[in-house]
Amino acid sequence: MKSKLMTYEMRDGRFELPTQRGQASFTEILKWQLGGTKSKWPRHVPNKLYPTPPARVVDQRIAATWIGHSTVLLQTQGLNILTDPFFSKRASPSQLIGPSRVRNPGVALNNLPKIDLILLSHSHYDHMDKPTLRWLAKHHKAKLITPLQNARHARGFETMELDWHQTHAHAHAKLTVLPALHWSKRTIGDTNKSLWGAFHIALPGGDIYFGADTGFGTGETFREVNSLFGPPRLSLLPIGAYEPRWFMAPQHMNPEEAVKAHLLLASKHSFAIHHGTVQLTDEAIHAPIAALDEALKSASLTRQDFLVPDIGETVWID
Repeated sequence: MKSKLMTYEMRDGRFELPTQRGQASFTEILKWQLGGTKSKWPRHVPNKLYPTPPARVVDQRIAATWIGHSTVLLQTQGLNILTDPFFSKRASPSQLIGPSRVRNPGVALNNLPKIDLILLSHSHYDHMDKPTLRWLAKHHKAKLITPLQNARHARGFETMELDWHQTHAHAHAKLTVLPALHWSKRTIGDTNKSLWGAFHIALPGGDIYFGADTGFGTGETFREVNSLFGPPRLSLLPIGAYEPRWFMAPQHMNPEEAVKAHLLLASKHSFAIHHGTVQLTDEAIHAPIAALDEALKSASLTRQDFLVPDIGETVWID
């Protein structure tokens, strides 16, 4: 069975997907940047005020709070889990230049409840935010779970690096790193020298899938999740940073593909992430939600099936 699982190849110390384009070429990047199709986002969008998340959820309900981008606070069965914590102003090597968030985090760092687990999917700046990680390492005794070769970027934690399909048990949860169609880069010379991935969290009250950052491809990664673990109770699926498609399709799903992923997973509920926070690509700030609504309508689904919370809003899964 293991031979049928999706895997990567190692080439000169780099993780590579043979059928997947990772980092674009300089010519492709130049073509995109000179294309002139980038929508203008507002400089700042104020957040609405929502109730503070609970300190803990001890029963089998899930409280999921969207903090922004791919950062979600998951609370269930006594565990507080934080995904790809990004709280800085910019997704950049410098806080002086680079893509700037237009919405503040929905929960301030110092208002977070005690964090038990941090899931860190890969090394891109909008997912691996080192200033935030340093703050969390200082103020929380959390265990950090991440794919191979990422621990060197996240000092101060008890860290567990996992290969694709490897599992780590924490209390009553079993966490598995799974394939994603993406790539990694932190500096000029380290493209794909660290692994990227999605996460599956097996819990007695029902499983959670964190899709992190991924293209759709043929849907093989989502079929594999369903085949290995069955339908998730909740799936966090990216819906933004997808235009232009000729450039972004290998690495980022669009909303229509996110709905297809929801169906392939047979997820009871999905939850929209990776949109409306920091402009990385060409689409307008509200385009992902509008396109998601159209895709849901075409699939005879509703926002009860695919949740679209506001930044700072907590949704409850009973």
